[in-house]
Amino acid sequence: MSAIDSRTVIALVSLMGALMSLVLFFMRRNYPASIKGIGEWSLTLLLLFAAGVLASMRDQAPDLVTVAVPNLLITAGTYLAFVGSQRFVNQPPRLLPNLVLIALVNLVLLWFTVVDSSYGSRTLVLTLALAYLFGIHAHLYARHGYGTFSDRFVVFILCLATLNELLRFVTAAAMPVGQNLFDPSWPNLLYITAYPFIMLLLAIGMVLLATHRLRVELEHLATHDSLTNATTRRHLNDSCEQELERCRRHGRSTALLLMDLDHFKAINDTRGHQAGDQVLIRFVDIVNGLLRRGDELGRFGGEEFVALLPETALPDALMVAERIRAACEADTVQLGCTVSIGVSSYQTSADTTDSLLARADAAMYRAKAAGRNRVEAG
Repeated sequence: MSAIDSRTVIALVSLMGALMSLVLFFMRRNYPASIKGIGEWSLTLLLLFAAGVLASMRDQAPDLVTVAVPNLLITAGTYLAFVGSQRFVNQPPRLLPNLVLIALVNLVLLWFTVVDSSYGSRTLVLTLALAYLFGIHAHLYARHGYGTFSDRFVVFILCLATLNELLRFVTAAAMPVGQNLFDPSWPNLLYITAYPFIMLLLAIGMVLLATHRLRVELEHLATHDSLTNATTRRHLNDSCEQELERCRRHGRSTALLLMDLDHFKAINDTRGHQAGDQVLIRFVDIVNGLLRRGDELGRFGGEEFVALLPETALPDALMVAERIRAACEADTVQLGCTVSIGVSSYQTSADTTDSLLARADAAMYRAKAAGRNRVEAG
């Protein structure tokens, strides 16, 4: 172990962290604004890089520069990574309590650097503070993560980092430590080589988290209408094909509701297209509030929507359609228009998505011809 050049290890791993910081910086510039926290992660690695550079200058510059400032950068950077993760999982950061804690920790570290210089005391204080920061970071993903591989990987690394700091604290409390960061004792060498590599692995985990979130958002954009958040016609067609296959295999029922907003063109002409957009958004909110968890609502174009109701026979589907019609009729303030609905259901194994849609379409036009604001079966 004594053959390890501690300064070289810190310098190389810090440099790799700086490169990862650049990766995250360009990801932040090119990823959608809805993926939050990447900027904080990038700045975290930059702060840790600066801490490594300054720490490697120990004995070549004053302790205030090579000890106190790196300790401040390490604690601030570790907490900033946690803040970035809070924003990433859409949890509002509570900055004041932890900022006060970091300030107090660094005041104590400054005391044991300038007034009563003690590497052992600094080690005890710093490792305990870092163990706390890594611990709450791991708890955040364990509680608010999405159970993906990237979540589990980051939780593992953060737990490893917490354990590393706690072991360092116990080791420092149980046996004398050297006079500085580059003391050749094996516990000290193990710690200073483990910490930067753990942070590098955490940076890789951050890249995995951001990449997975981007993939999820792109998949959502590919399958959902950007205005109303209803599914696209293509995605609903695929879902309908899957439901029809289940019906053929297991003798189940499924139903389709084809819905068209009455006199929607008049809304665009008299109130403007923005008002029309708000009507469409409100309509989707109303319908989703009346559908079950397993049902699916899709936008087929313009003011025309289709609801897929798995495990639903025609009489039950007509009841759902009537509830939707009544809810739209009652919402005269935000929606301000009625809806005509055609309903069809699975009948024989020869049924296809097109045949269900054709029957629902014919029924919907009968509802229009009969005076609108009606439900018809096809």
